[in-house]
Amino acid sequence: MTAFEIQKVFTSFNDTKILVIGDVMIDSYIIGQVERISPEAPVPVLLTKKRESRLGGAANVALNLKSLGAEPILCTVIGDDPNSDLFFSLLDEEKLLPDGILVSQKRITTEKTRLISQGQQLLRYDTEITDCLSESMFQSFLKRILALIVEYKPEAIIFEDYDKGVINPALIERVVKQAKIENIPVLVDPKKRNFTAYKHVTLFKPNFKEFKEGIQQQIAIDNMELIFESMHRMRKIYGYTYLLTTLSDKGMVAVSEYEQLHVPAQKRDIADVSGAGDTVISTAALALAKNLSLSDIVILANLAGGLVCEKPGVVPADKTELFNEAVNYYEQES
Repeated sequence: MTAFEIQKVFTSFNDTKILVIGDVMIDSYIIGQVERISPEAPVPVLLTKKRESRLGGAANVALNLKSLGAEPILCTVIGDDPNSDLFFSLLDEEKLLPDGILVSQKRITTEKTRLISQGQQLLRYDTEITDCLSESMFQSFLKRILALIVEYKPEAIIFEDYDKGVINPALIERVVKQAKIENIPVLVDPKKRNFTAYKHVTLFKPNFKEFKEGIQQQIAIDNMELIFESMHRMRKIYGYTYLLTTLSDKGMVAVSEYEQLHVPAQKRDIADVSGAGDTVISTAALALAKNLSLSDIVILANLAGGLVCEKPGVVPADKTELFNEAVNYYEQES
């Protein structure tokens, strides 16, 4: 793509409606300094200097979409607890729509808390419930999602699955069926529990560990021949249009019925890989919604995922930075 074509694509991202279904969480950070070891146990003592809370999980996907100019519609179920108040407050701060958020008294709002000193994570502790939704809540949630599809007419739907119980096979089947009727592409960022429930979706994006677990096969990350062979087989079995697998510092690989490609990672100073998968699926969704080729989808997603790894914490992609990276990349490749 030329710089003009890239600019046209990035401009087209603006106000694109994308429905995001999945598990949300609050990413909390306790930031301080370690100067001594506790006399009570051989553990560091963190002197707290600052606390931060950010939207995470599927909500971070929504943030990435918004940062790239799109209009995300976030669909999830959270708990009826103090953290739900914080979640709605953070949602309001980011000017994200609350239309798809349901609250359940039988759940808690997931929170991941990271203790950080001098840019290094010392410990993470999680507060969560991973049980599936009750039948009544599932029906309410499905009804809300289907209504939002009719109301907003999204150009793509993302399942952002963190195995916290919001997504189940019945929900997947019904939403994918409706998406087919409406001719809306469906993208999936999977986890283990529902891995095989996603059938006939447009783009399926596991990381390499999830991919190996899904096919129950040990593959070396640099054995491209076997990786591609396994991906083609998996794509055919589950009926994906595209299968994209992230390979950490090796970049990304993707296959369709008639093509396969490997896009190496750019050399970067990695600060934190948290949230990179959210950025990848968000960028891929927008690129797919704008009918870009598989090659361009993977290139843009690869660049975006790498960019957020240069920054500490879970942060969304910066549209201007991504545009500049894309222009430089395509100029070098031409």
